[in-house]
Amino acid sequence: MKKILTFVAILFAFASTSAMANDYKCDKKFIFFPGGPEGGPFGTIVYNGAVAAAEHTGCKVDYYWSQWNSEIMIKQFKEAVALQPDGIAIYGFPGDAAMRPIINEAIEMGIVITTMNTPLPDLEAEFKTSGFGYAGADLFDAGFNLGKKGVEVCGLKAGDKAFIWGLASMPNRGERTKGAIAGVESMGVKVVYQEIPDNVNSDASQGTPMYVATYAANPDIKMAITDHGGLTASLPTYMKAAGHGTEAVCGAGFDLSAPIVDGINSGYIDVVIDQQPFIQGYMPIVQLYLSTKFGMAGLAMDTGAAFVTKANIDAIAPLAAQQIR
Repeated sequence: MKKILTFVAILFAFASTSAMANDYKCDKKFIFFPGGPEGGPFGTIVYNGAVAAAEHTGCKVDYYWSQWNSEIMIKQFKEAVALQPDGIAIYGFPGDAAMRPIINEAIEMGIVITTMNTPLPDLEAEFKTSGFGYAGADLFDAGFNLGKKGVEVCGLKAGDKAFIWGLASMPNRGERTKGAIAGVESMGVKVVYQEIPDNVNSDASQGTPMYVATYAANPDIKMAITDHGGLTASLPTYMKAAGHGTEAVCGAGFDLSAPIVDGINSGYIDVVIDQQPFIQGYMPIVQLYLSTKFGMAGLAMDTGAAFVTKANIDAIAPLAAQQIR
């Protein structure tokens, strides 16, 4: 990531001092959706990436926080299109069908749309030449890989039981949860699944009673996978409330943040996938700049699926404290 930021910074520094006649200045206005809630561990890192890219490009950017709620996001997306910015970067978790009418309207108005974190594959394929790109992981593969890695790290055996708490019902976004289930089951481990309700999706602190109830009904659970950065950060709280220590249930999940670093160091969280959300915020602004300024086509970037455990957390912890990793 440092190499990417250094390269982009050099690019814009060179552009500003070049004797060439080309105008690299950004005179565009964009709207960016960090997700939400404002101040949440994952969305804040995405936001920080977008802010850094706005500073490097010089583009003006406004931000809409959506509480991880599809209905709120769709409403805000309509409002954003009505403001007629030059470009909009948005999550794809409401799905292609729900987003299509708004995106069609935006494209007709000359607004460039790009996505991060959760793809809109049909729309991306249709409007790629108009700058529709994607910055994020391959969701099913990321889930599958974490499911298998979690079983290995946690030392589970065929027939053991794992609790997966995810968003399988959501279009596109649900692929990651489905991947996690498939990965765990491919190792012969049984899955206890719970869908994350809207209130917990928006505020992870409200998930404690559900976790406690699930564990009480299944006291033989050996591993918990949370398909949500906020819930992963809250695993220590959930586990303590359920009355089990770091050895009773192995914790696994997605993303990296300062609270998750603390959870790994305390032993409550054993393995996570780092999607590098900073890049998910940074690259869409660069995409919008390139597309609105120079007509560049959409770029697809896999932001990676590196595993973080206690073995390598010390190298990453300082960046997590800065809300960059």
